[in-house]
Amino acid sequence: MVRRLGSMVVHMVACSSMLYGGVACGEEAIKVGVVVSVTGPGASLGIPMKNTIPLLPKEIGGKKVKYVFLDDASDVTTAVKDAHKLISEEKVDVLIGSCLTPNVLAMTDPAAEAETPLIGLGASVRIVDPMDAKKAWVFKVPPNDTLMAGAVVHDMVAHKVKTVGQININDSYGQSWRDEAFKLMAKNNIKVVANESYAAEDNSVTAQILKIVAAKPDAVLISSRGTMAVLPVKALKERGYKGRIYQAHGVANNDFLRVGGKDLNGEVVPVGPVLVGKQLPDNSPVKKQAMEYVKAYEGMYGPDSTTTFGAHVWDAVLILQQAIPQALKGGQPGTKAFRKALRDSIEKTRNLPTSAGVFTFSKTDHAGLDDRARVLVEIQNGKWKLLK
Repeated sequence: MVRRLGSMVVHMVACSSMLYGGVACGEEAIKVGVVVSVTGPGASLGIPMKNTIPLLPKEIGGKKVKYVFLDDASDVTTAVKDAHKLISEEKVDVLIGSCLTPNVLAMTDPAAEAETPLIGLGASVRIVDPMDAKKAWVFKVPPNDTLMAGAVVHDMVAHKVKTVGQININDSYGQSWRDEAFKLMAKNNIKVVANESYAAEDNSVTAQILKIVAAKPDAVLISSRGTMAVLPVKALKERGYKGRIYQAHGVANNDFLRVGGKDLNGEVVPVGPVLVGKQLPDNSPVKKQAMEYVKAYEGMYGPDSTTTFGAHVWDAVLILQQAIPQALKGGQPGTKAFRKALRDSIEKTRNLPTSAGVFTFSKTDHAGLDDRARVLVEIQNGKWKLLK
């Protein structure tokens, strides 16, 4: 059987959609369903996530692990269909995905209805907050937009920024990032003098950027993700804007650097520490795991190929590696008892170092990260440079 993923054709074995782990059909194993976007606008995030799957452990807690992958094509409806397929047909014990916040939010319903843990790879705080019966089944790996926006606003204060122009991608990720940043700006007496948005399918943001430039802000915040965040940058540079430009952490991949080119020089971005793992101080609590991921990923895909997005999948499985042995005491893979025990065990995660930060979950906090999950970088000639 053949399935087409963009320009790539993937041959699928008969007993699953796309399997990793070499587990024979019918053999008892822990089944992990992975849904990410390897086609569509979110592909620059999803491709390194998919590329990470072959690097993941094939055995945890004495049990074989089978990873079943589906592409949601950056589409919310497809993400929901994929979640239903993995739950009802593949009988997965846990879901990982998707890389886009709207898709994760949409996958929450099928996961909660089936009482199957979901580890989200989207950034918005709305994925896990406010906590309710449905979100009790959902955890997330990327740091909250609130946490990352805090690093940006801290830098604004340090550079005496008093006025800001903002433009966001008009979806739940961009809106959430904007809203969290605005709350923090207000607390620090930073005034928003222009507030614009654009759609993922837009080919021009000229009108919005003209309004922002006319307001003469000290700095501009672009609340967007992936290569879609390049459009406002180029429009700003075309109109000669010279102020400080900040990006959301959803841009932290090499495709963004490639498409943006020299126009990105000097931009400031909050990112997960794995992106600059080699530049981290030796006493960083996350450097060991960050460098393990960098070594594994770049060993397979080449130098400077690491992204924070691929590392999110790695970290999701680090969480499972700690949680699964305890969960196996409550039930066997493929059963409701195991899924419930796994959810409970994930929630008990304490002080777990990963490439993203140090995770401590609780009944009220399914994001689990603190300030150790963020660093600020400046883009210089196509490279991420750690700001001290």
